[in-house]
Amino acid sequence: MVATSSGSAVVDGGRWIECTKASDLGCNWLVPDEQQGHATRGRCLPDSLIRREPPADDTIAVEKLVATAVDLRRLTYQLLDLELPISPFWRTDGGLAFDLLSSFSSGEQIVIGHAGGVITIDLTESLDAYRESLRVRLGEPYRTVLGHFRHEVGHYYQNLLVETGEGVRFLDECRALFGDERADYQAEIARHYKFGAPDNWSDSFISEYATMHPWEDFAECFAHYLHITDTINTVGEAGLVLVAERARVAVPRDIVPLASYADVPIEQLLYDWKWLALFFNRINTAMGKRPLYPFEIPPPVIRKLGFVHKVIRQGALTAGALNSA
Repeated sequence: MVATSSGSAVVDGGRWIECTKASDLGCNWLVPDEQQGHATRGRCLPDSLIRREPPADDTIAVEKLVATAVDLRRLTYQLLDLELPISPFWRTDGGLAFDLLSSFSSGEQIVIGHAGGVITIDLTESLDAYRESLRVRLGEPYRTVLGHFRHEVGHYYQNLLVETGEGVRFLDECRALFGDERADYQAEIARHYKFGAPDNWSDSFISEYATMHPWEDFAECFAHYLHITDTINTVGEAGLVLVAERARVAVPRDIVPLASYADVPIEQLLYDWKWLALFFNRINTAMGKRPLYPFEIPPPVIRKLGFVHKVIRQGALTAGALNSA
């Protein structure tokens, strides 16, 4: 974080200016001064990833775009923090792009999803009543716009880091854990919405939606990994520690969040998270709200999250080349 003067700041001898979306999207990111006239049009990285957005005269949709762009910036910050490769659509064919559109005000059907690097989000999901009605109707314990971003970007990174290039060395292991992604996607969707998830789905999956198709299982686990790592990173940034001897329940040891879990087994991350989530849930219920973390992680899902953890760490090794290309 840096303080600005008249919308600019000097960082390491270079001049940085506010993102051109500062006024209409409330962006607080800075861009290098020399980026003026660049393909990004002076936008910061996350805002430059927006390929399509509502027209300026659609005031209802633009209002929702502001809140959604905050979530996009949070997503991008975490991807950078994890050192994942981000190759924008304006730099690379099939690169990462976001179409942030509104079915509510435009009247057109907007389908949330990912295709060829383009992630489409319906801004109507930022309406609490609409999103909550879908959450209840679809039996989802958790549904947020940030969750949609994390799920859909999981599809992008499965294609980038597992199904193409050097990542294909992980493909057999991925199929062994999640299933064969070559299964007919449309047929699996039809099956899921006709019959629902199997009765014992919670023994092997993180959510009912994950049972639909191997692609959805991977994306749900990828999103879940981002949920956990971002939350535990926030705890660490705040300096919060769970001190065993001061807790009124039997905590086996102090829980001190690491600055990074990149080089430790997934089990260590999940162990720390289990105890922190226990108390986050109690805080929420003390306020009369649903548990913050309404999930159980069975052993098969631990192995899936471990795979995601490994793929992300391997992806970080190639991020430098892709991000500077």
